Amino acid sequence: MKLNGSKILIESLKREGVEVIFGYPGGQVLPIFDALYDADMRFILTRHEQGASHAADGYSRSTGKIGVCLATSGPGATNLTTGIATAYMDSIPMIAITGQVKSFLIGNDAFQEADVTGITRPITKHNYLVKDIKDLARTIREAFYIAGSGRPGPVLIDIPSDIQQQETEFIWPEEINMRSYKPTCFGHPGQIKKAAKFIASSKKPLIYAGGGVITSGACRELKELAEKLNTPVTWTLMGIGCFPADHKLSLGMLGMHGTAYANYATMEADLIIAVGARFDDRVTGRLDKFAPYAKVIHIDIDPSSISKNVKVDIPIVGDAKNILGQLLEEIKKFPDNSEWLKTVGAWKKKYPLKYHDKKGKIKPQYVVEQIDKITEGDAIITTEVGQNQMWAAQWYQCNYPRTFLSSGGLGTMGFGFPAAMGAKIGNPDKIVFDIAGDGSIQMNIQELATCVCNKIHVKVAILNNGYLGMVRQWQELFYKKRYSYTTLSNPDFVKLAESYGAVGIRVTKKEDVARAIKKAISIDNVVFIDFRVEEEENVFPMVPAGEAINRMIEGLA
Repeated sequence: MKLNGSKILIESLKREGVEVIFGYPGGQVLPIFDALYDADMRFILTRHEQGASHAADGYSRSTGKIGVCLATSGPGATNLTTGIATAYMDSIPMIAITGQVKSFLIGNDAFQEADVTGITRPITKHNYLVKDIKDLARTIREAFYIAGSGRPGPVLIDIPSDIQQQETEFIWPEEINMRSYKPTCFGHPGQIKKAAKFIASSKKPLIYAGGGVITSGACRELKELAEKLNTPVTWTLMGIGCFPADHKLSLGMLGMHGTAYANYATMEADLIIAVGARFDDRVTGRLDKFAPYAKVIHIDIDPSSISKNVKVDIPIVGDAKNILGQLLEEIKKFPDNSEWLKTVGAWKKKYPLKYHDKKGKIKPQYVVEQIDKITEGDAIITTEVGQNQMWAAQWYQCNYPRTFLSSGGLGTMGFGFPAAMGAKIGNPDKIVFDIAGDGSIQMNIQELATCVCNKIHVKVAILNNGYLGMVRQWQELFYKKRYSYTTLSNPDFVKLAESYGAVGIRVTKKEDVARAIKKAISIDNVVFIDFRVEEEENVFPMVPAGEAINRMIEGLA
């Protein structure tokens, strides 16, 4: 059957199982929006293209499906770039579709023309400029395959408006075979055997897990390996939820704002089994001092990530779920960890996460604790970036994958609220909480309209301290309290929420915190809770930049 480009796009998205698109219309995507008018597909009109990209990202992180966002040419497309870069840094599968000026105008500085494929080349796994209508269906099929396979990531498809209107025979390629793209899925048997020997001879092994465990669906295998080896587990920010936080072998997050005992264990381990993690600078601290006694087994589907930052003794390329399965079959001899576990247990008792609970003051950590307690750890948590993010990572006890969504690699303020929208649409029966700062929430606060209009009833806990908190913390600790442009003059968040048709709740007393959270959950609407928390509270522990991760500032806030 003959279809025009816009209808080919819609039909292709249907065949890929797409149920929802987040986006914003414009001149160069009018043919697509005309096709959407009759399509049996949900479209969420955001109030900014950045909101659309983060919503698609949150949808993907929380469901495991590929999120889709759509924008027009020029500024519409460039407004997507922060969200695309966020997904790229965290290996999130996403398809970004952009309109482009007519083919014959490309390169002529036409109205709202931008070199979108050039702009996004460094922040996409792959991108396409469709020049021939006959290539469109195959391009979409390839884009979804690339986005969701191997190390996932965003793929952009730029479609000129004349291509959207041209007609051709619709031919759907059932199979995709790309000679230049063949991800390795299983680990090399020889490397598996070597890893098993290293594990058997270790005395102080440690499992270090990242977002790749969640992406591959390897959480069950990771838990089985940890229990089989009786080995402690630590994780990255992206790895939160890959291993139950309440498990006796759990050490929590490591790194700059990780637990003291996770950092100490990392520095004393004689073997690190890294799974789906990339040894980024927030984890390693000073590289030449990182894990000085440890041999390293690194399991990752992306060969370019192995030995990129930390020298690896046994690299194993492939899908984490498959490789952990291979390891579980191969390991016959188990290490004797009894003394090691005693040491780690002593650290956990000596250096617990803590804060000073002042009378009459609302501590941000307490707010997060109460959200955890009241939701029984069964909510989906999104975060913004900064202190709010780290407090959420430290104090929300996350036991399940795809329930903690946060911008890791790029550290994108404004991520949490639109990501919560996407998560709620993908998981309508779940409680979704965005834990936000008063600075970051204002970066995409216009999405309140999107939530209210579409009945996306997310809850937002604003830890309102009147500062850009994390920057202020650094200014306090390292710049002699010279608070240069980090003091905020905020709107009335309660009135602002109400002006959009949402519900606002203000909390100024500790004794009202739990009551407000329960009330927010019970309300069938979007709710902003404005928690007036202690202004100069800091996130501890903290590893100063350039220090080894066992050299922490342990200050009791």
